[in-house]
Amino acid sequence: MRIGYPCVNETLDCTSATTFRLASYNDERLVQTVANNLACLQRILEYNVERGLLFFRISSGIVPFGSHPINTFPWQHRFVAEFRQIGDYIKANNMRVSLHPDQFVVLNSPDEGIVQRSISELVYQGSMLDLMELDSTAKLQIHVGGLYGDRDLAISRFIATYQTLPEAVRVRLVIENDDRLFSLQDCLRVHEAVGIPILFDNFHHECLNHGEPMAEALQLASNTWHPTHDGPLMMDYSSQQLGERKGKHTSSLEEDLFREFLPNVGDLEPDIMLEIKDKEASALRAVAILRELGRVPAWPEPTT
Repeated sequence: MRIGYPCVNETLDCTSATTFRLASYNDERLVQTVANNLACLQRILEYNVERGLLFFRISSGIVPFGSHPINTFPWQHRFVAEFRQIGDYIKANNMRVSLHPDQFVVLNSPDEGIVQRSISELVYQGSMLDLMELDSTAKLQIHVGGLYGDRDLAISRFIATYQTLPEAVRVRLVIENDDRLFSLQDCLRVHEAVGIPILFDNFHHECLNHGEPMAEALQLASNTWHPTHDGPLMMDYSSQQLGERKGKHTSSLEEDLFREFLPNVGDLEPDIMLEIKDKEASALRAVAILRELGRVPAWPEPTT
């Protein structure tokens, strides 16, 4: 079981998602920005490894305009060594990484332009994991998409588009149950059609479900992951922010709720991404709880 957080480390003085305006695009600016983003990503990964945080969601913005037609620079060739070095570090430290493309990635849109731009974005993001020489257990996480007034048709469109994707994307793609439109049961329908794994979100399941107890839901999602090709179940964890609209993620880990959730995991060993605002601060508290309970090994004190 590995604990992680998404994209941004709030302790370090750098970001791996620096970008610039489209109107300011030029190759020189792109090269400098990608170099800085990759250097920061390496620092974040080192920070995490020192503290036993072995699951990380890499920012989608490593390469500004990575899937945009304006970006014709051969960044894959220019940065092949840097990507490989990061991949070697990830593998050497038994880390797991993922990416979560932005909300504009909608494979079941009735707008063909949106679908094609979505595919281009998935190809770009998957290519970064390929450049790191990571296997297919490093995943791209998306939602089924929009409902568009017809659930069955929306699911059918997703399935049809999925079947046209490049194999390099399909082997990495996973779908997440969401809190308003597509439940775990909807995602299971997609899985049964095309075999795509389901990344389980406990908070979304609390918001939208068909009565499945949490432990049962976790097991159903875990069953969709091939132990070799996909690796252990990935899941997102959060809870409700008190006093806010339904579905608003908490800003900091509620330790009692996290402890209450863990028995639902049973014998599963999921990799848990904390969808919580204070990022590594909550992740460090979560991994401390897991160590206390004997769910993860003790870890040396960080040197920095």
